[in-house]
Amino acid sequence: YRNVKTTVDGITFDSKAEADRYCELKMLQAAGKIDGFGIQPSFVLADGVRYRPDFIVCDRNGHVWVEDVKG
Repeated sequence: YRNVKTTVDGITFDSKAEADRYCELKMLQAAGKIDGFGIQPSFVLADGVRYRPDFIVCDRNGHVWVEDVKG
């Protein structure tokens, strides 16, 4: 996919786009726009399928969603 691994805050991301989104989420959290986020959470879906998105995000209203960064 021609992604370039990128390290930010000691965390190595699979792509520059993913590292950029991490920086955006950090700024949103610092500004109080979101309550927080996590990096590469792991979920077991139906039939034992494991899903690992890039981020899980929680907003100020308690809404939670996952994000996969695509180039």
